[in-house]
Parts: sequence; C-alpha cells; structure tokens
Amino acid sequence: MSNETKNENNEQVEAGGADVPVRFDTKIAVLLRDDLETWQRLNVTAFLVSGLGTALPEVVGEPYQDSDGTPYLPMFRQPVLVFEGGKETVTAAHERAVRRGLPTAVFTSDLFGTGHDRANRAAVAAVGKDQLDLVGIAVHGPRNAVDKVLKGARMHR
Repeated sequence: MSNETKNENNEQVEAGGADVPVRFDTKIAVLLRDDLETWQRLNVTAFLVSGLGTALPEVVGEPYQDSDGTPYLPMFRQPVLVFEGGKETVTAAHERAVRRGLPTAVFTSDLFGTGHDRANRAAVAAVGKDQLDLVGIAVHGPRNAVDKVLKGARMHR
C-alpha cells in the first residue's frame, strides 16, 4: 500500500501530511516574443496569467497566511513556465492553442498603446484572430497538449 494520498487539489502528499514532489497533469505556460524589452516581458506575463487565474479558478490554490496571522492572496497551485520565441513561433502556437480549444489569453502589440481595459478589449476586437500582432500568449491544458502548442519555443532566458 502506498504511503501517499491525494489532497483536495489532487496533489500527492505523504500520509503524514508532508509535501512530496508533484507532477501535475496540466500545464500553465506563457510564450513571449523574443524581441520584447524586459519591462514589456514582465508586463505581458502579468497580464496574461491574470486571465488564466480568473477564468480557471481550479488553477488557484488557497490563500496564504504567515505565522503572525497576516493574510495574503492565493496564487496558482502549480508552476507557470515561461517560454520565448520569434513572432512566427508565437503566431503558430496561438493557432494550435485555438485549434485545440485550450483556454488562451492573448496580448497584442496594440495593447502597449492603450491605457485601460475597455481600450484593450477594443484593440483585440478590431482585428481577426489570424491578423493579431501577438507579443505573447498564455495557455492552460493537459501537459501533452500544451507541449504540442509550444513546439518550437524555448524556455525563457
């Protein structure tokens, strides 16, 4: 009989409650265009993952609390892997993610020039999916499906 059980997040834990390494069935990944400046990479990543956290509550863990009882917001319950690639790689990954029906967030170059959420949505809505000037996408799904979507991308340096 195994000394491991599953907790409410379907993560493996030892019977005594100590965490053991977890291999998630799903993957959260961000793919950024490799020609972005550092501030743009950070900004795009933050915006993209916020979309996944709000649309997929199952990827968010429980709130945190320090030993003094100070509460903190919950975060993703699994790692977020960040990749990079050229414009063609990001465009191809977007097409594969959409074709597979995976939950996907997009950030286009137009969004660097907008100042609020309504303008962001209008900028994306003004362009067909095949003409979006994508600078990044975030995707969530089964590990093998996300790996296929990210074909040609490399881990962010």
